[in-house]
Amino acid sequence: MEKETKVAVMDKPKKETKVKEVAVKKEEKVISSLFKKAENQSAYLKSGIMGFAGSGKSFTAMKIAIGLHEFTRNKKPVYYLDSETGSDFLIPRFDDRKIELCVRKSRAFVDLVASVDEAEKNGSILIIDSVSHHWTDLSTSYCKKKNKTQLTLRDWVPLKQEWRVFTDKYVNSKCHIIMCGRAGWEFDYKEDEDGIKELTKTGTKMKVESDMGYEPSLLIEMERVRKQNGKVGGDFIHRAWILKDRFDRINGQFFDDPGFEAFTPHVELLNLGGEHKGVEVKDSQELFDSSKSASEYHKKREICLEEIQSEMVLKFGRTDESKKGKINALRDIFKTSSWSAIEDMKLDVLAEGLEKIKKLKGME
Repeated sequence: MEKETKVAVMDKPKKETKVKEVAVKKEEKVISSLFKKAENQSAYLKSGIMGFAGSGKSFTAMKIAIGLHEFTRNKKPVYYLDSETGSDFLIPRFDDRKIELCVRKSRAFVDLVASVDEAEKNGSILIIDSVSHHWTDLSTSYCKKKNKTQLTLRDWVPLKQEWRVFTDKYVNSKCHIIMCGRAGWEFDYKEDEDGIKELTKTGTKMKVESDMGYEPSLLIEMERVRKQNGKVGGDFIHRAWILKDRFDRINGQFFDDPGFEAFTPHVELLNLGGEHKGVEVKDSQELFDSSKSASEYHKKREICLEEIQSEMVLKFGRTDESKKGKINALRDIFKTSSWSAIEDMKLDVLAEGLEKIKKLKGME
């Protein structure tokens, strides 16, 4: 009896350990199917600079671009999408630092979108100055095309959808972007002592599509401040207020006539030289093709992914020799060998890929 009791006591922890291991594996599987361990995937500066006339937007953007170009030891040119001819006056600054500057002068929205693609492909940094003109062009072009004299509430939906093409590129592009925009006043109704509501200024915003201020990770407001030297006229200070720093290193601070060094606490924390991943640009249209719920949709995706893995094992096995066959098959069917990328694909793409895998000939 003693022996049996002793054996039973010894076996119990082993069973518990096995159960725990299975639970951990299940938990890891759930996490890896949708969520992944957090890591910094912001590898490029996404900055916004707004201000009124003469506040120093273009000059500050130039200093950030030159400083960032040298900080990252980049050899590619700086691209400048210019809607205000401001680039002409900054050429000597780039020449002094032996940095190639490529300029496109346009206010067309289509050129804004194309410029991001061009800068990502052949450049290192893109300055947009001023993005307010491109928003104006998008709005006026829409009115001309629709033969309208003013926009109605119904018109904002297609305009915002078209503008989102740019904002998605702004966030996701593998390129540093410094975007300048004109400042405008925000208004709201306030009640005075007599109970009368009056329209008053409540703050400032960038004169562009209303949600654009949310996109930059580093948002700066420039202000021209007169020096207190007791003289009429006098000199001005160009003051930069940090409205938003997502790393919260310089958030809420201000810098007078700032150079690149003022913004390095933010830049240093970027994943410079590493992988950059913004946000997934996809929608949920598939949910409306049937009465299936979102939870059912995700469950189907998980099942499909598991079946793909199982089919690949059946076709190619688990040996080192089979790895090359698996990689080539994934590339042919899904146009990538990255499992992380495949996990992000839509259900219909995965289902189609699964059917192709089933038709493959296995390793002989």
